[in-house]
Amino acid sequence: MSLIKWSPFFFEPFDGMEKTFEEMNALMPRGQGNIVPPIDMYETKDAVVVETPLAGVDPSKVEISIENGMLTIKGTMERKTEVEDKNYYRKEMRSGSIFRQVALPARVEEGKAEASCDNGILKILMPKVEPKKPIKVEVKKK
Repeated sequence: MSLIKWSPFFFEPFDGMEKTFEEMNALMPRGQGNIVPPIDMYETKDAVVVETPLAGVDPSKVEISIENGMLTIKGTMERKTEVEDKNYYRKEMRSGSIFRQVALPARVEEGKAEASCDNGILKILMPKVEPKKPIKVEVKKK
């Protein structure tokens, strides 16, 4: 008797769905303490702005990259203050990696992005690419 892997998605329209979810999960960082911070994204006349809370994260340990219309925020947060003579009832301070990736709503000038951190809020300002103006071509008579 041979074993057949059971899959809850046995209808034809869902054949590739399970594999897709597995592939997507493989791209996410693994391990305990992975944090996906919430973001606020808005557009001004000249820029796309992203804000995210990163309380307890050293700004020097945050890596921001913009490539092909995708913004990626990576970083680590650590809590090094451990007190051994305390009898904890609850310990919820986190440490681990931070990862967030989001598609941008407009084309931006990747090399001119700026980031700042104020009171635990990371703010990324990305200037928008000016739309190209149409070029007029005259038709010459012969």
